[in-house]
Amino acid sequence: MARGGLAVEEDARPVRVEGVVRPPGDKSITHRVLLLSALLRAPVVLAHALTSADARSSARVLRQLGVAISPLATRRRVRVTGGPWHAPKSVLNCGNSGTTARLMLGALAAHPFPARLTGDASLRRRPMRRVTDLLTRMGARVEEHGGDGLPLTIHGGALNGIQFESPVASAQVKSAVLLAALTGRVTVTVTEPARSRDHMERLLRFLGLPIDVTGTTVRLEGQGFRPSDVPPLDLEVPGDPSSSAFLVAAALLAEGGELKLERVGVNPTRTGYLRVLARMDAAVHREAVGEVAGEPMADLVVGPADLRGTDVSAEDIPSLIDEIPVLAVLASRSHGETRFRSVGELRVKESDRLSLLAANLRAVGARAEVQGDDLVVEGRRNPPRGRVETAGDHRIAMAFAVLGTVPGAAVALSERRSVQISYPSFFADLERIGAR
Repeated sequence: MARGGLAVEEDARPVRVEGVVRPPGDKSITHRVLLLSALLRAPVVLAHALTSADARSSARVLRQLGVAISPLATRRRVRVTGGPWHAPKSVLNCGNSGTTARLMLGALAAHPFPARLTGDASLRRRPMRRVTDLLTRMGARVEEHGGDGLPLTIHGGALNGIQFESPVASAQVKSAVLLAALTGRVTVTVTEPARSRDHMERLLRFLGLPIDVTGTTVRLEGQGFRPSDVPPLDLEVPGDPSSSAFLVAAALLAEGGELKLERVGVNPTRTGYLRVLARMDAAVHREAVGEVAGEPMADLVVGPADLRGTDVSAEDIPSLIDEIPVLAVLASRSHGETRFRSVGELRVKESDRLSLLAANLRAVGARAEVQGDDLVVEGRRNPPRGRVETAGDHRIAMAFAVLGTVPGAAVALSERRSVQISYPSFFADLERIGAR
């Protein structure tokens, strides 16, 4: 594994992965808890909140709107004290965080002032109309400054409710509309083609709001939201299942040992990758540890496995969209072929992940190709060797760093800093469990 440089060094010794790790706090939940807490009047204290660059982007933007948020720092509780938001004095910079941008648009849609949002070069390339078109239908006014993306200005105000059938399963779109309904105190109904991650629904139900979920349809009556009715809260953020997936993969590729990941979120809408791994003959054992704010948690115990290829269907994708890079890396070390179906959404992530995954797998000696919106990976046993272009995508960097732990591997990453977006201690944790 990398030791101070970019290369994942060749090491002929067998890899034994073992130890106990508590993964960083869930990124999706941290964003949503920060934002909902910012709308309340009583303070909210968060334990194990994510402290990555993306989470800091949400905290920074909320502070610009008048919300008091203590520093996001490792092993420190975060205190959020909300209240009425005011017009920002400067542009709201969402960094690399699409979740910050899209959810903030929803929350701002009912506030009676304009706010301009921007982001880094990667975020400015990501589509926003899937959210802004809906907010416009609800009564907000959006001023674009150069196409379907940031920067843009949202002019909030009085909203009306909508019923919406989404062409894609998107937790960010759904959450933005729910936040608009909440702050605008109107009723919305959102129907998706498949169930996307439901952290927002669970949090709203935990807060006692009138939300109904039937199949893939969510209905929220925002008229019932009274910020002053919610008492002070003390919450724990579960470990991030997406971040955990990289350490799980390292243990699966090892030649010995056992790894335990503590207090990981096992929300069914986030654990599709575990269901796929089971089909690949990987045994990841769950030891239930409880629930917080409607979110189940468990310890995960995993060791080496002899993997086989599988078919990942379109129905699987919403529950594992962020884990496709690491699943593709595992597929490259499995027996037979793995096909990821209908993964065109990867083209509009932090990078064009679909093309990048295939190109980088080929660059290290694996067999992979894009067929329409499908990614096809054929497993091989030769040690992976080559240079990987991450394009600043944290999940690409972490996935190929894990591949570089295979005995005999020689994988060079174009950069490592991008892991700060979601998992700042990733390389330290990989080293600590012995994946080197």
